[in-house]
Amino acid sequence: MFAKAFRVKSNTVIKGSDRRRLRADVSAAFPSLSAEDLNELIPNKEELNIVKIYAHKGDAVILYVLHKNPIFFLLEKQLFPTVYTLWRYPTMLPAFVTWPPVLQKLTGGADLMLPGVVVTADGLPEVQQGDCCAVTLVMNRAPVAVGTAAVSSAEMRKSGMKGRGQMDELLLQCFLHALKTKVKKSQLPLLTSNFLRHHMVPCCPKGKYLEIKKSSYKKLSKFLQCMQKDHSLIQVKELSKGVESIVDVDWRNPVLCSFSVPEDFEPEIKSEEGSGASEVLYQPPEITPLYGVTARLEPLFQDAHKKLMSGIFFFFFKCIIESALSIYVIINPTLCDCLLEKSEYQEVEKLKWDELFSRTLIRMQACHEVLIPGQPPLVKKGQMEPIDITVASRGSNKKVTIIKNLEAFGLDPAVVADTLQHQVQASCVLQDSPGAKNRVLVQIQGNQVQQVGKLLLDRYKIPRKYVQGLDKAPKPGKKK
Repeated sequence: MFAKAFRVKSNTVIKGSDRRRLRADVSAAFPSLSAEDLNELIPNKEELNIVKIYAHKGDAVILYVLHKNPIFFLLEKQLFPTVYTLWRYPTMLPAFVTWPPVLQKLTGGADLMLPGVVVTADGLPEVQQGDCCAVTLVMNRAPVAVGTAAVSSAEMRKSGMKGRGQMDELLLQCFLHALKTKVKKSQLPLLTSNFLRHHMVPCCPKGKYLEIKKSSYKKLSKFLQCMQKDHSLIQVKELSKGVESIVDVDWRNPVLCSFSVPEDFEPEIKSEEGSGASEVLYQPPEITPLYGVTARLEPLFQDAHKKLMSGIFFFFFKCIIESALSIYVIINPTLCDCLLEKSEYQEVEKLKWDELFSRTLIRMQACHEVLIPGQPPLVKKGQMEPIDITVASRGSNKKVTIIKNLEAFGLDPAVVADTLQHQVQASCVLQDSPGAKNRVLVQIQGNQVQQVGKLLLDRYKIPRKYVQGLDKAPKPGKKK
């Protein structure tokens, strides 16, 4: 309210009776203040002024000013302490804690939303709707804002701390959570894409999704740039063209040190012991083949109001009924335009069900949906590209096994590399995948196709049809 220009209507010295009335009002509104506190705040003989102003939005406000410092203000008949007063008496009001980046939005006039509230170990402060309360930051207990509670603490807990959240606050929470509990110094440098997918996303509260496009940053690079420039939490560098990595983390940063994992967050189950990796229990993605409706087939599916579908049998049910459950489907004008060639217009009057079905599939666009646990569904054109395993020669009679496209299945290449390295006791490195932005490949010494296949099929439960190159395993009796 006071961050923007305001207009002063009057400035007068307070009368004795008004001074006594103010002391009584303050004592009633803030019972935690002692008599000594009241005497310090509202002294009997020192100069105290009443300043009437109009805020930038036209609100009429009365300020009580002591030694040119505002100590209280009256807005809509409710008395509030200023932040200057709260700095001297920080326990005067119940306080809600939020993240430092939220302060910029509060000074711009935004309300503090529930997703931006940090629930400390002591829980939420107990307030009723309309109660006066303060706002502090995780790195500083000094209040930075004053306001009223829109709902009671009980209603906040009942709502699951959900409201008109800003994606920005959810991003920050998951970012700090990931840095504090998941990222290790030995993992640096860490690809920013992998940091988002395999570190931030698992820190997202149940029932929520990280969607950067819905934030004010729009892109991950801009968000991380803000974390680097404004808060000095991380250092990001472009180690190769177009590929950014986190190269350093300030583990002693006060924002990171003061962060605590939300009490209601469910910790993820760790992987089996002895794997040599500190990953969460992996769940393979659900891959659903889809069929995209092309322009030619739109009249056939206009009643469905869908551009993508996982099956089309029911769309022909009406045709079967109209054909008296015959094995043939009578070609109507719509089927004629969609499924027949021009040379067949006058010749083909009916089609068998299986032929009609195959003609339709041929004319549809192949697509697929990938649902990785903890992430929004992702729909892509074409068939799902498999994990590719190849064996290449390096130098004289030396071979290496190369694994590509792990990220498409929600697998962290760094975790896979670490696991394989411990299993086969061979050197393993990560390299940028040629022609694939923000993708890396795993390269391990020797022909390790058999071990890689066992890891992908048996432990990660990747369907065999999505693993390419298993035939390159060494034959029995031959050296790797």
